[in-house]
Amino acid sequence: MAYSGKVDIQQVIDESPFSGFHWLLIVLGFLVLAIDGFDTAAMGYIAPTLSAEWGIHKQDLGPVLSAALLGLSLGALIAGPVSDRMGRKRVLVFSCLFFGLASLGTAWAQSLNTLTLWRFLTGLGLGAAMPNAITLISEFAPQRCRAMAINTMYCGFPLGAAGGGAISSWLIPHHGWRSVLLTGAIAPLILTVLLALLLPESVKFLVQRGKDVMQVRRIASRFARSTLGSVTGFFLAEEKVASKKGSVGQLFSMPWLPGTLMLWVTYFMGLVIYYVLLSWMPTLMQGMGYALAESAWLTSLFTFGGTAGILLAGWMMDRWEAHKVVAAGFVLTMGLILLLGLEHNHIALFGGLIFLMGIAMNGAQSGMQTLAATFYPTECRATGIAWMQGIGRFGGVAGTMTSAQLLSMQWHADSILMILSVPALVAAAATVYKMLYSRAREPGVA
Repeated sequence: MAYSGKVDIQQVIDESPFSGFHWLLIVLGFLVLAIDGFDTAAMGYIAPTLSAEWGIHKQDLGPVLSAALLGLSLGALIAGPVSDRMGRKRVLVFSCLFFGLASLGTAWAQSLNTLTLWRFLTGLGLGAAMPNAITLISEFAPQRCRAMAINTMYCGFPLGAAGGGAISSWLIPHHGWRSVLLTGAIAPLILTVLLALLLPESVKFLVQRGKDVMQVRRIASRFARSTLGSVTGFFLAEEKVASKKGSVGQLFSMPWLPGTLMLWVTYFMGLVIYYVLLSWMPTLMQGMGYALAESAWLTSLFTFGGTAGILLAGWMMDRWEAHKVVAAGFVLTMGLILLLGLEHNHIALFGGLIFLMGIAMNGAQSGMQTLAATFYPTECRATGIAWMQGIGRFGGVAGTMTSAQLLSMQWHADSILMILSVPALVAAAATVYKMLYSRAREPGVA
């Protein structure tokens, strides 16, 4: 049966079969996040070699690691509102071009100060890219499989980080640490061209902004289950509850404010854990007595476990209460962190615990993207996701800087690990509060 008259674009999306069009979007978004993961983990992998070559202590790289996270935060905070005004595709393409060029500068840095500056600029572009990729896929995916679509794409991040370890272990002995950063520069520049040629603009954004019906119809015909030739216009049913405030102001207005704050707290605490592990795990493993090769292998278990966790969380969130899935992931993370701090003498058992923690931690953290995407309406969705990520990245800054300070104070690696159980508990509690608020808030709000 063909659509006719004025049609809710969300209905067209939800009734569409999951097709090659959706897989194209997932693959493109996957590549964006894979490069993000590779670049984020790269400094952790090259840190030992870089420190030895430049004659600096490992903790001296704390500002470099934090500069990238600060750039990620600011990039997200800026890009979210811009995307809600100018479109998801335009911001995503520009951000990939920007962080690709900035990564070239990073590869040729000659001092700690210039390295810190280039990492900050790279972070700006990366911070703008991820929330726009997530927003775009969330606005094209049918509701019945939205969490799985988002999380499948999000697998790019841990796989990119894990791939960074494998690539670094081969590149550094043969071509030096700069070759790792150069690889992270060439990839986004190639991806920029692919995004510009293949990526469509979000139809929900186009409808919300009142764009030409023909433009929306042309894109929607690529995935709609029925013909759209008789459609005279499109609308968004959610507009009836949308605020008249700007995208940023809407986050701080009712009924969005309590949920916004809980999303921020949860994501902040999750990234405290995630970036401490991603940035410092090889160093922490060596502090526990493991060799460099063993440390790299153990770290990769966390990221590979993350892939399984992300897919599992997406599947579960499409079938059960999404908040409960995320909260359970953080509770499991807390328990596994405590076990890691207590048991690290048997490498097989230790590696198994790290793999399980990768499943729980990455599953919970990736689920936050779906919680944010389904919480906000189209007019502020990119801002909502981006600001959650932007504020949350400050958790990464806090975690990496605090870890560097604790290492300089000669804290034992197992003690640093066990401290991470506290933010895991806070994240679980904030998610439960968000769930209770979502049940009680104004009916009809997404």
